Amino acid sequence: MPTLLSFQVFTYSKKTILALSLLLSLLSISYGQQSETAMVYGKISDENGFAIPLTNIFILDESLGSVADENGNYQLKILADKLHTLQFSFIGFQTEEVKIQLKSGQKRNLNITLFQATKQLADVLVEDKEIRKTTLTRIDPQSVQVIPGVSGNVESLIKTLPGVSSNNELSSQYSVRGGSFDENLIYVNGIEVYRPLLTRSGEQEGLSFINSDLVSSILFSAGGFEAKYGDKMASVLDIKYRRPTQLKGSVKLSLLDASLHLEDAFFNNKLTYLIGFRQKTNQYLLSSLDTKGEYQPSFNDIQTLIGFQANEKWKFSFLGNYSRNNYKLIPQNRETAFGHIKEAYQLKIYFDGQEADRFNTTFGAFTSTYSPSKNLSLKLIASAFQSVEEENYDIQGQYWIGQLETDLGQEDFGEVIETQGVGTYLNHARNQLNAKVWNIEHQGIFEHKSGLLQWGIKLQHELIEDHLSQWVMIDSAGYSKPYPHDSLGYVDPLAQTFFPFILNDTLFANNTLNSNRWSAFIQNSWEINSGENQLFITAGTRFNYWDFNKQLLISPRVAIAIKPDWQKDILLRFSSGFYYQSPFYRELRRPDGSLNSGIQAQSSLHFVLGSDYNFDAWGRPFKMVTELYFKHFDHLIPFIVDNVRLIYSGENSSKGFATGIDMKINGEFVEGLESWLSVSIMQTNEMLRNNFYSSYFNSTETPVENVWIPRPTDQRVAISLFFQDYMPMLPTFKLNMNLSFGTGLPVYYPGRDFQTVITRTPPYRRVDIGFAYELIGPNSKRINNKIAKQFTNVNITLEILNMLDIKNVVSYLWVKDNSNYVYLVPNYLTPRRVNLKLALKF
Repeated sequence: MPTLLSFQVFTYSKKTILALSLLLSLLSISYGQQSETAMVYGKISDENGFAIPLTNIFILDESLGSVADENGNYQLKILADKLHTLQFSFIGFQTEEVKIQLKSGQKRNLNITLFQATKQLADVLVEDKEIRKTTLTRIDPQSVQVIPGVSGNVESLIKTLPGVSSNNELSSQYSVRGGSFDENLIYVNGIEVYRPLLTRSGEQEGLSFINSDLVSSILFSAGGFEAKYGDKMASVLDIKYRRPTQLKGSVKLSLLDASLHLEDAFFNNKLTYLIGFRQKTNQYLLSSLDTKGEYQPSFNDIQTLIGFQANEKWKFSFLGNYSRNNYKLIPQNRETAFGHIKEAYQLKIYFDGQEADRFNTTFGAFTSTYSPSKNLSLKLIASAFQSVEEENYDIQGQYWIGQLETDLGQEDFGEVIETQGVGTYLNHARNQLNAKVWNIEHQGIFEHKSGLLQWGIKLQHELIEDHLSQWVMIDSAGYSKPYPHDSLGYVDPLAQTFFPFILNDTLFANNTLNSNRWSAFIQNSWEINSGENQLFITAGTRFNYWDFNKQLLISPRVAIAIKPDWQKDILLRFSSGFYYQSPFYRELRRPDGSLNSGIQAQSSLHFVLGSDYNFDAWGRPFKMVTELYFKHFDHLIPFIVDNVRLIYSGENSSKGFATGIDMKINGEFVEGLESWLSVSIMQTNEMLRNNFYSSYFNSTETPVENVWIPRPTDQRVAISLFFQDYMPMLPTFKLNMNLSFGTGLPVYYPGRDFQTVITRTPPYRRVDIGFAYELIGPNSKRINNKIAKQFTNVNITLEILNMLDIKNVVSYLWVKDNSNYVYLVPNYLTPRRVNLKLALKF
């Protein structure tokens, strides 16, 4: 059985444990002899199902209790017909309290799950070795509640980790080590969740599936993850929701969103529920963008987790979610200045028309767990997902491009002195997509003497119906672009035959994809002790078959961790494996809307070498994690990024690589508050097969064959800082800061060109800061009135978003005049804004 925790300074001796267990047992026996008793027994484990040995169990107000054995099993006698509060505690985990009342002679099985504590003791460094020996990183869910930002979701915290990059605060999507947004796995309670497919911009994007109010555990891996995780190439985000033990709740209100959550347990914790409501509107933010108009975004969802433990062997749960995201825009005008100090321009657009989008998703999953013995757990999961999406817009824009006066000595400095181009464009779309996914899956866990054996098998059925109708017409200075053959004064009968009128960016298609996928995995872990040295090995294989392209995939993976007997607490890791990703839908759709029936899975071979170093500084614990990685890509499907929409070529036409180093140091820079600094250096390139690369700035305009070009996610340097502080004389006042920096991303030539990089966006720079004041809580004086006593914590926070008011560029608007000269007009993200938040817990 794997050891769960390692202690750097403090360890239990066997004699102390035996003496403590004997003393508590004798006290419990004498206690049981005083009157009629009942028996409580069960197993204590962490959120990953691993036993927690030697957990302390106390009966509050009785000074009696017991200690779990080395397998996490316990039993405790309590007085019958009396309400007791049992407290389960272990160093490094959050204390759990359960109320229970039994009849005389009754026996009750009560299994307890403890979650890792976020606060580390100054003299005791606690490590969850089952996590430390893998590439997974555990993140404190409480940090989501305090990190300042636009979204305030789990993904905003993920973006601060090494290897993760994002240049859009309005979106929850992110890129990991050169991968696309579609290469990231997300699990909630072991169930894979999906995102909408038609979202084009962060303004449209609604609520993330993950409800941060319900989260108890966050695990993240940027690569080299185990075989038990699915078939994507970049990363995995593993979320666990809480198991309630008593009535609790929270309410949050801000200028951007509102949320409510409730949780409770009934029938001696046999029946539990979590439910969360969220509402978000980013109208306050969107009104600050260059495009002025009537923004009407409305994003709402409801999510619930219901659990029922029938007996000691059977558990059932249901996870459900319904999300309704509506976005409506009636644009009026836009004014954007661009260029540089010597050559500056201004774009003015006057709009007619509107956009109305709808993204509704429904998700439900039923899980049954059967544990025939203490070391065997069997799960059956059935789930269904549906996404109904619509894009409807007809927007006409009349634009003027003018050159600005840049001479400070002129009276008309900053004003338009010369018109460079005028024109009109019309954007039209009537797009509808209906995606349905059904799953049935079996998972098993067997805990043996030397480790853990895990396996699973899954059948997935997909039905996707996609109706596309969109086009763009551009008319510059009275000429349609592209314009037909001139026939002034007469009608040329051959014009439509040889010179047809063709609209820009036309996309007409009606696609239906009805397919099945089979996948399975098996993996085993071993722990080998050689003296004081420890060796951990996890090896497994995934199997995947998709009947659309008739491709069978086999993905072996291995992870090795060594804990040498050194004076310093250092753990070394190496992981490698094949990661195949079969297309879901967007990847196999070509730019013209047709589907590629011969598409193959993209592949990635990972090599990750890492170190995990625990040390003390200023008398407080710190951790430094470093990972070197190399990923070889093959059968890639080239894509370009337009805001948050990915446009794929629909062909396996390139190969590539990503290599870099990720570093993170975290700890209590300020005593009692965790902060961290992440630094990433990366390069990711690809080479298109049988294609040519031409540089926009190549004066000879001669294409060059077989050249490595940067991928759209090639962000060379990324730095993130999440910092917490408080006033020494006023602990109820805290400061939270989120700083992000990332070098520019490649910009490709328009017209869905997947190979011509003409420039890069400016660096992404942003600082969000929050000032929080605790009105009610552990650090504040208790307010003695009836209303205040109903709350356990009340905080009010003032956030300054984009404090430095930096204009970050998310994409470009391409404007042409009739001479075919292209102007790159930047689409800026949100400027400085102030947000006020109120959070109440009860």
